[in-house]
Amino acid sequence: MTTLLHTNLAHNPLREGLRMGRTPDPCTITIFGITGDLAHRKLLPALYNLSVTRSLPVGFSIVGFARRPMSDDQFRESAKESVEKYSRNKPSENPTLWNQFAQGLFYVQSNFDDQEGYSRLANKLEEIDRDRGTMGNRIYYLSTPPDFYSQIVTYLGVAGLANTRPVVAASTNGSGEQGNGARNTSLLSTGSLSLPTTDTSWRRIVVEKPFGHDLASAQQLNRQISEVFTEEQIYRIDHYLGKETVQNILVFRFANGIFEPIWSRRYIDNIQIIVAESLGVEDRASYYDNAGALRDMLQNHMMELLTLVAMEPPASFDAQSVRDEKAKVLRAIKPFSTTEEVAQNTVRGQYGPGAIFGKTVPGYRQEEGIPPDSITDTYVAARFFVENWRWSGVPFYLRHGKRLPKRDTEIAITFKPAPYALFQHTSADELEPNALILHIQPDEGISIKFESKLPGPSMRLRSVDMNFHYGTSFETQPTDAYERLLVDCMMGDSTLFTRRDEVELMWQLATSILQGWAQTTPPQFPNYRAGSWGPAAADELIGRDNRTWRRV
Repeated sequence: MTTLLHTNLAHNPLREGLRMGRTPDPCTITIFGITGDLAHRKLLPALYNLSVTRSLPVGFSIVGFARRPMSDDQFRESAKESVEKYSRNKPSENPTLWNQFAQGLFYVQSNFDDQEGYSRLANKLEEIDRDRGTMGNRIYYLSTPPDFYSQIVTYLGVAGLANTRPVVAASTNGSGEQGNGARNTSLLSTGSLSLPTTDTSWRRIVVEKPFGHDLASAQQLNRQISEVFTEEQIYRIDHYLGKETVQNILVFRFANGIFEPIWSRRYIDNIQIIVAESLGVEDRASYYDNAGALRDMLQNHMMELLTLVAMEPPASFDAQSVRDEKAKVLRAIKPFSTTEEVAQNTVRGQYGPGAIFGKTVPGYRQEEGIPPDSITDTYVAARFFVENWRWSGVPFYLRHGKRLPKRDTEIAITFKPAPYALFQHTSADELEPNALILHIQPDEGISIKFESKLPGPSMRLRSVDMNFHYGTSFETQPTDAYERLLVDCMMGDSTLFTRRDEVELMWQLATSILQGWAQTTPPQFPNYRAGSWGPAAADELIGRDNRTWRRV
């Protein structure tokens, strides 16, 4: 049963409800690839932070599953080092709380293709159910390279770990999800007492991106996972959807009467989504050179942002309704059918040597682990049209690149200009159009650009900003995306996770671009300098529409 935790924060009305939390049913999460970077930088710190805020259920347990030999105690010590290094809450600050958390950490050593390892995992999970009261509720988190996904899923199925089994006590979650074996009943003995018990435990699997390499591989992976788990059990995670500003897009649009009426082609001129990174490939060379900017960012994160901006109001904020509307947006974007269309609507780039923040950095082909003749894209820009009643004729411009001048992710909604007849003898020709900016990272917030008169006797106009920042308004930093999404998964709330049809629709668009690029000669790489805003061709793409990229 879901529990609401309240704290009185009346001294600041903007913070009312901030400490309202949700406590899910007791459960165990098995993290495959627990010795990897994602688990140590993100997952373990996120789970410990949830423990600090009392957001985890009683008895919550973590089982690490990986190839490296390790005992439970060694795993606990390794986890402590990671949390100490990467978490905002340090074990050294509260040893008692850490010791309580560490009691729920366990380790199973196995190769991912070793059936005996999954038998040991099954025994360990049953032991945890008995000793810690986790009631048979289980999450399997695939924090491994994508090559192991189908292998792990297959062995989970063979070991019978995907289906629910009878447990001593019954539990329900907020979604009513019961899993594959929810209707089974059994007579279980507790001491000398036999009780009829309905199995309401659940199983869920979390799959990290990249979910496939193209449309065909995504469809194949979907089929393989669906042979073992139902769609209701599958949680395809995109951490961008856990960011506060991303979630706030829906609240901002649908809870404010001054914005929803103008959210259409009648008032909006164009929408720009940018994900700029100042870093290069760092230690991801082997992955990145096989992926590139389009696969790594545009196909998933950026398309998710586009759907949230463009979707119609859902009937309710349940997972099915919200994801139905997102899928409708993707279906309204036509994949490119010819190489000419791809050339007219997309640009790819690769950075060369340059300087970031005054420091000289190498070009992509000089990065460690990158072939000297690589044609992998580190920059992508694209123009899409959502062909429906609300958005017909409004271009959506997306751009992402590595080694750009700064780190910044934002959505800019630019409105059509007002008639300037009244200001034809002023400096109005230099004015920028009104814009609404949703800042996603590094500083989450919202700003509105509008026109104002400068002080003085003459009519001089200037663009000014009105800003809202989470940190200053709510006196707290936004919740970490992984923390939010992990709790949602425990609660059985899949609203912020990607559904099967969404994944395949996004890959359909991305694959049409990849196929067009494969049939044409790539640009002369490198075609933009590290520390610049990308190739000149990207400026030409938007310039053909008599528009410019927003200055970040």
